[in-house]
Amino acid sequence: QVQLVESGGGLVQAGASLRLACEASGLTISRCTMGWFRQVPGKAREFVAAINYSGVSARYADSVQGRFTISRDVAKNTLYLQMTSLKAEDTAVYYCAADTNILSLAVARNDYDYWGQGTQVTVSS
Repeated sequence: QVQLVESGGGLVQAGASLRLACEASGLTISRCTMGWFRQVPGKAREFVAAINYSGVSARYADSVQGRFTISRDVAKNTLYLQMTSLKAEDTAVYYCAADTNILSLAVARNDYDYWGQGTQVTVSS
């Protein structure tokens, strides 16, 4: 059974940093494209960042480029999202996702096969 469990969310002030973690079980992250998405109430879940199966390639949403960094620890089977210079508009529930198609670096949420339950990030201005 695949499980993705996010942690690290919280309440911070604008300009602060946070690191989210996503611990995976039931799958091997080095055999998946792994991604982070976020969602605010009343809006669609949006792409934030993704990293390919080898860890060599990553892509980011324009809104977080240069501020967020996606990474992983294969030994711990854990995905991370380092968020810096946080803004109020980064407030959302952040979700970890796995795409078992290793050839993709997908940005569309429909391409992802497994999802975590989410962790809340709130940035006060």
